Amino acid sequence: MRNYYLLLGFLLTCYTVFSQSDPNSRVITTGVPFLLITADARAGGMGELGATTTPDAFSQQWNPAKYAFAPETTGIGISYTPYLSQLVNDIALLNATVYHRINERSAWAASIKYFSLGDIEFISEAEAIQGLRPIIERPNELAVDASYSLKLSETFSMAVAGRFLRSDLKLQEEGIDARSASSFAVDVAGYYESEEVAYDRFNGLWKFGFNVSNVGPKIKYDAEGRDTFLPTNLKLGGGFDFIFDAQNQLGLNLEFNKLLVPTPSDSNGDGRIDSLDDYYNESFFSGIFSSFGDAPDGFSEELKEVTWALGAEYAYNEAFFLRSGYFHESEEKGARQFFTLGAGFRFNATSIDLSYLFSTSNVRNPLENTLRFSLTFLLGSNR
Repeated sequence: MRNYYLLLGFLLTCYTVFSQSDPNSRVITTGVPFLLITADARAGGMGELGATTTPDAFSQQWNPAKYAFAPETTGIGISYTPYLSQLVNDIALLNATVYHRINERSAWAASIKYFSLGDIEFISEAEAIQGLRPIIERPNELAVDASYSLKLSETFSMAVAGRFLRSDLKLQEEGIDARSASSFAVDVAGYYESEEVAYDRFNGLWKFGFNVSNVGPKIKYDAEGRDTFLPTNLKLGGGFDFIFDAQNQLGLNLEFNKLLVPTPSDSNGDGRIDSLDDYYNESFFSGIFSSFGDAPDGFSEELKEVTWALGAEYAYNEAFFLRSGYFHESEEKGARQFFTLGAGFRFNATSIDLSYLFSTSNVRNPLENTLRFSLTFLLGSNR
């Protein structure tokens, strides 16, 4: 039964509703959380941010409005992210993205994410004694999306994206409906990039961006038929690029994230968070607005639901890149806290990026001590 208990623990952590034995737990969990996993090594090396970094092939996850400012006409990105690599070797996130600038003002992009939980073998003790072969299940999740971005001025662009989601995690058992769950979502994003500004000893670019992602109907997982919120998320960020000369450039970026999902609470006072509580009956649309003011401890708890990340990228001659970053989440809301390091190399039209994560929290990070890889092909002349 290889991976069985790992899968069970993963599902309990990510997909079941909050523990009945801990009614005070207010960590926000959602369905299809693989959408929040950083898929590319470049962002992974900068504290897992990307709302205002310079455009690249993987901007679809972070801010698709950046594609309108992409220097190359076409880009193709492929990435591989091992997950829980310290425990198993067959759980991973695969991502492929392509974008194309239609003209100087607009661009389209499409991507696919595939999250595999590996092979899981099921066999009873009696079947094993009889020498029967185990049943193999391959639970997985999939997201396919497309976006369109348009420059509204020389310095500002916006984008919309649509996303189809499929989650095939239910394991086949007699009397159990094992059909995959599905839903859809949309993103709305904006990106500002100033003209190059001359200062005393360097030139610079100011950048700001936002992305409201994964806005869509709930997805149904469990046997009780309860609907689970999608990981609707708000990204806000700002950055500044120091352009020292034609060969040396340093980018600094700061990003804030907040899940636009209601905080779990025991609204009916029965000591449990269950299907009778308002949390399960609230629509995804009203949940977006209530998420800004529903924390039981008030504004102080709302602030704890905001994560922040700081990232830096040094570029030499647009051929060699060094990156570092830090990500912080409140200990009461998940306790993800870690440093990241990354590097990138570009040869003509091909870029290779890698990143590494060091956890600084007592909570083990699934990506801790994991090397992530991305490969990018850039086609077409620079602007």
